[in-house]
Amino acid sequence: MYLYEILTSDDVVSSIKEKLDYILELIPEIKNMIGFEHKHPHHHLDVWDHTLFALSLSENDFEIRLCLLLHDIGKPFSYQEGEIRHFKDHPKVSSEISKDILTRLNFDKQFIDEICYLIEFHDTPITENDIKSNYELSLKLYKIQYCDALAHSPDKLEKRKEYLVKIKKKLDSK
Repeated sequence: MYLYEILTSDDVVSSIKEKLDYILELIPEIKNMIGFEHKHPHHHLDVWDHTLFALSLSENDFEIRLCLLLHDIGKPFSYQEGEIRHFKDHPKVSSEISKDILTRLNFDKQFIDEICYLIEFHDTPITENDIKSNYELSLKLYKIQYCDALAHSPDKLEKRKEYLVKIKKKLDSK
């Protein structure tokens, strides 16, 4: 699949930008992310640019990059307006939309289940029990959370960095 080549290119962001028309044909749901403002102090980029920034921080791994591409796809459908815009339940909505996309793209059920799990829990702290019960899945989730966290507003990263250091130590000790 051509999506695989795009997401595993050395410069994933340039590759996505060059092939954006193709990607939007394949995954039209992404259109809603482009230009959709977070209107939240923890974000300095719109949803699409945040996604691209997170992807730019990722290792060259198709699953990780696919999760990052889709992790916030539900934000335009799950926000609550107020003085600050919130996105309660966006991981679940993003997971549900991603399941439809990946099914449409003919990925197998086990792959879809894993990707959707990682998307649904990309904002959920990883526990020691998670690490003990499935180290590999916890490591993938950490890699997604790492890229996502560092794509947030630079002046709001301290707590996220502390969390990432704590989880990395737990993962390294296993």
